[in-house]
Order: sequence, then C-alpha cells, then structure tokens
Amino acid sequence: MQRETMPETHLIQTTVNGQAYERHTEARQLLSDFLRHDLGLSGLHVGCEQGACGACTILFDGQPVRACLMLAVQADGHALLTVESLGTPDKLNVLQSAFWEKHGLQCGYCTAGILMTLTAFLQDNPTPTEHAVRTALSGNLCRCTGYQNIVAAALLAAEQMQPVDSTPQP
Repeated sequence: MQRETMPETHLIQTTVNGQAYERHTEARQLLSDFLRHDLGLSGLHVGCEQGACGACTILFDGQPVRACLMLAVQADGHALLTVESLGTPDKLNVLQSAFWEKHGLQCGYCTAGILMTLTAFLQDNPTPTEHAVRTALSGNLCRCTGYQNIVAAALLAAEQMQPVDSTPQP
C-alpha cells in the first residue's frame, strides 16, 4: 500500500489592494489562482496561462506583471494591486471612466489586464503619445476591439489626470 503525501505548503504574507493577508499555499500554486480562488478576486482573468495575452496583469510592488507566470509564494512580503483596487461600479476611477466614455471595451475579458497595464504606464508617462500608448499595450491582447477606443480612452485619462492650471490669465 502506497502512502499518500500531502503537497508542500508555505505560509505567505502579502498585501493585496491595501489589505494584509496571511495564507498557506502550495509551493506550486500560481499567483493568478491564489488571487482568484483563495482571495476571491475574480476581476483578474486568466486567458492563455503562458503570459502572452496579458489578461492576468496585476501590479506587483507597482510594476505590471503576469500573475499566471508567478507562483503565489513569490508574493510573500510584497504589495499587489488588482483591478478591484481601481474603483467600484458606483465610483469608477479616471481610467475606468475614460474606458466607459470612449467605449474602450467590448466583451471585457482582457479589460482588467489592460487597465492594470495602463495604470502603471500612465503613472510613469503622464503625457503619452498615441504611439507610446500602443507600445505599452503591445503585451495585452484584445480580440474584440481594434484597440483604437482603448488608446483613445488612455489618452483621455492622461489628459484628465493632468493638474488643472489655476494661474489667473491676464
């Protein structure tokens, strides 16, 4: 009779969307599965499980990463942001509002990853060109749109995020 072995688990501590979590996870569990199944953050989508589509993009210590290419144990001690951190259905953030206004989504499957990619991009590039936005989006696949409305939404959000000049004009 063969003895059944339990999978190896590790205790991890991570902050997700500003909330601290401490969980046991299998050594081989993907970060995308940990976020979706263990923490219930279903806004993150898993498309290809190879890092090619970008649907699972999150911010890992402020940098966009593919959650399907990382293990949950790698998140130990790190801060993560998912699409749930951006806004709520009642109070969209600037980028989400721009997507709404410019019709930057269709089926919505890729949208979470695109929003997270653009969130990091716009933080580093407050006045982007159309070409720069398209380059930033080159790792995110969308099969429904032609990207035109996504790019327009990103440019609108960048414009709306600019500080208002309150200097009186002569």
